[in-house]
Amino acid sequence: MSASPSLFRRLILPGLAFKAVVIGGGYATGRELVEYFMPSGPVGGLLGLFLVMGIWSAVCALTFVFAHATRSGNYLSFFKALLGPFWPLFEIAYLLFLFLILAVFGAAAGEIGAALFGLPNLVGSAALALSILVFTALGQESVEGLFKYASLFLYLVYLVFVVLCFTQFGGDILAGLDAGIPVTGWVSGGITYAGYNVIGAVVILPVLRHLTSRRDAVIAGTLAGPLAALPAIVFFTCMIAFYPEISGAALPSNYILERLGSPVFQMAFQFMVFVALVETSVSAVHAVNERISAVRPRAIGIRTRLAVTSVILLAAMVVADRFGLIALIANGYRMLAFAIIAVFVLPLLTLGVWKLMRMRKEADA
Repeated sequence: MSASPSLFRRLILPGLAFKAVVIGGGYATGRELVEYFMPSGPVGGLLGLFLVMGIWSAVCALTFVFAHATRSGNYLSFFKALLGPFWPLFEIAYLLFLFLILAVFGAAAGEIGAALFGLPNLVGSAALALSILVFTALGQESVEGLFKYASLFLYLVYLVFVVLCFTQFGGDILAGLDAGIPVTGWVSGGITYAGYNVIGAVVILPVLRHLTSRRDAVIAGTLAGPLAALPAIVFFTCMIAFYPEISGAALPSNYILERLGSPVFQMAFQFMVFVALVETSVSAVHAVNERISAVRPRAIGIRTRLAVTSVILLAAMVVADRFGLIALIANGYRMLAFAIIAVFVLPLLTLGVWKLMRMRKEADA
């Protein structure tokens, strides 16, 4: 008899996988935080981020419970169970999400290479694409290992980052919080940001194979919110020291790192950002591979994974080169948020809850 999955795989790994989906691109660089939370001011931005954390916990918990109850190990089976014959609506929204975020990540990787080494943007984008190809080709165990070890590195770097920022700019942070700047728009900013990122709850369904009960699903989903949102909250808190001028920076993280005056840590942080881009991209593309594998007579192999990933990346990198990071985040994500809320969040909160209640009654009977 095989040993039961560890507590880490059952309760923590889903949250780390969810964090992997939401952290890449603008969150890791700070650009999304500037776009959606800085307009609300320092206090309003923090309120918006705590709202995001609550929404993520609630939707992840419900998603994980529904997936466990319907034995859905990928987004295809999940939405067939949730939406019935209308499941292709999510497929369309997910493909839009996939191309958009990979375009954003490609642009961000290019910006990092240019900022640190003066390289052409194409070099950073190519390095990201190669990393995605390697991890997705190796399959589920490779992806789960990436979530685990990349997360340890990420949390450590963020811890050092916040210590350095409070040591050098703590007074400016406190002054920003006490400045009496009007708190406006934080609810809409939080809902928009949470709305398109919450798609990560279904992207990481293959990781839920370790859940053993409804209780596991509830706990894992509830923990997913803090695991994903806390790095963003401490990052935003550090950015308050440079409010409002940081709002115009393409890479807010690099803006702060240059003022910390530590070239070694600057390199470490930007490498962490690159790792975050990799794990987010890998999780999104891996979900497509698992969706394809689910309808094949047997699991797809390395060659098919490489082929699928290559096609997706090629299209996304063309979009990244055409539009750039700031324009993609400012214009594409808001429309995507409404689509994700319409085809995933609202059906989950209505149809999903009703179907769960019906399954519970049938089980009791």
